[in-house]
Amino acid sequence: MSTTLTRLPHRFLPLSTPLKPLKNPISTLPFPPLIRPSPSTGFATKAGWLMGLGSRNKNRGGMSGEIVKAGDPVLHERADEVAVEEIGSEMVQKIVDDMVRVMRLAPGVGLAATQIGIPLRIIVLEDTKEYISYAPKDETKAQERRPFNLLVVVNPQLKNKSNKTAFFFEGCLSVDGYRGMVERYLEVEVTGYDRFGKPIKVDASGWQARIFQHECDHLEGTLYVDKMVSRTFRITENLDLPLANGVPRLGAR
Repeated sequence: MSTTLTRLPHRFLPLSTPLKPLKNPISTLPFPPLIRPSPSTGFATKAGWLMGLGSRNKNRGGMSGEIVKAGDPVLHERADEVAVEEIGSEMVQKIVDDMVRVMRLAPGVGLAATQIGIPLRIIVLEDTKEYISYAPKDETKAQERRPFNLLVVVNPQLKNKSNKTAFFFEGCLSVDGYRGMVERYLEVEVTGYDRFGKPIKVDASGWQARIFQHECDHLEGTLYVDKMVSRTFRITENLDLPLANGVPRLGAR
């Protein structure tokens, strides 16, 4: 692997982006037993995102809530499944709508419900040609990064399709300002339900597979720091520094 690939400057970079206030998605609805709000953050929060686009929108707007940070129980506990008969409900649809809006405003390529304080097994993800255009071509080639349309998966179940893996840097607004290198499978299968309760299956590879794994980890109460190569942990400003001796090189195994 070339030197360029061993010093790629950003992967899954979160952006601390204040947003305009969102209407509480369930403020007028009773909590069913499967929903419990995060004790410290509630439902109106800033977006958590995975793909670095620099800091071009860092000063956008303002919002009353804050992103759920590491230490909040909602990020360290397994999220609850959504009852299949409830997936098409007004409440769940509003949650999904707000997740998509928050993800796009960030902007980002993935968001788990737990990142905005909602302990439900829902993820949204989307990668666009515009987002990809901000990254160097040699980087996106190494990551096998390709655009894909919006995906909403409720109660996702993920399994790897091969033992091939790759190491790249990841970050998260829940551990803002830091990055670490994480090994992920290159091919996964994800099954679950779409936003209307219809069964779906997605065969993902490359960068899309990494996003799925990162988001599904959130639903298990796992952050990227729980899986990273600890000696690659660094502040964002040091992403251009070379890797320490003895750690895996970036890229596919």
